[in-house]
This record gives sequence, C-alpha cells and structure tokens, in this order.
Amino acid sequence: MPEPVEGDPLGYSLKITQLSTDGFAAYPEAVDLAFGPYVKFGTIIKEYRNANLPYELSDMVGTKRTGIFGIGERELNTICTSHVERHNLTIRTLLKRFTRLSLGFSKKLANLQAAVSIFMAYYNWCWRTREPQGGRYRLPAAMLAGVTDRLWSFDDLYEAAA
Repeated sequence: MPEPVEGDPLGYSLKITQLSTDGFAAYPEAVDLAFGPYVKFGTIIKEYRNANLPYELSDMVGTKRTGIFGIGERELNTICTSHVERHNLTIRTLLKRFTRLSLGFSKKLANLQAAVSIFMAYYNWCWRTREPQGGRYRLPAAMLAGVTDRLWSFDDLYEAAA
C-alpha cells in the first residue's frame, strides 16, 4: 500500500502518468474520469498531404500539440503517439487477425481473446527485439520492468498458465 501524503485527495502517493492521444473529442472526459489529477494529458493532431488517396503513402506536413491538462508550454514536445503507433504496427504485422483485408479473423470473441492473450504474454515475457545499432538483442519488456529476472520460453508461459 502506498504511503499517505499530505494534500493528496485520496491520501496516497500515486505516480503521475503522461498520456498522449489524437484529437478525438471523447478522450478528454474519459481521461479525466479514469485518471483524475494523476495524469498529464495532451493531444497531437497530425496534418497530412494526399491523405484522401487510398493505399498511397501520405506526407505528414505538420503537427499541432495541445496540452489539455497537466502539461505546460515547456512540455508540449513530450506529446507523442509514435510509440503506441509502432506497437500497433507490430501487433498488426505479427498477429494476422488484425491485418487489414485478411481472412485471419476470429468467428468467436473467445478465440480472439485467447489469441491476443497468448500473443501479448509472449511479446512481453519472451520476445527479444534487436537494437537498431549493433544488432544486439534487447531484454523482454517483463525483464526491463523488473517483473522477472530471467528470460522465459514459451514452455514457461504454458506452465504459468496451466
């Protein structure tokens, strides 16, 4: 249990999270309801040229960053969605159920949930990516977060789930 802190409305010291999204109008209220005063929230709206042409690469010509709450003028450059966009691309590339115009969909929601759960567990506990420079392998996310101190195999995941 976190230690009580004076002036904290809940009586506990909680970490402040930064959250960046696109300009969808429903996000500010949802973020406020979910995080309250424990979030720095900003939006980034990207402007593209040739965005209406299907299957054509669009050129990004500008961005507009806006701090919604908790982000000052000096922190506007920290508003970024690139990490989550890269993660979504990895999921779409490696989990064919999320690839556009494919037949890899699930007919049952339970099958989709199982496939995503297996993929996310493997990705976070076993998957090792290569560093851009040098080509050395990085540690899995669970090891970097300190959740485990060893590299897991798929057999380890299976044993943990059983």
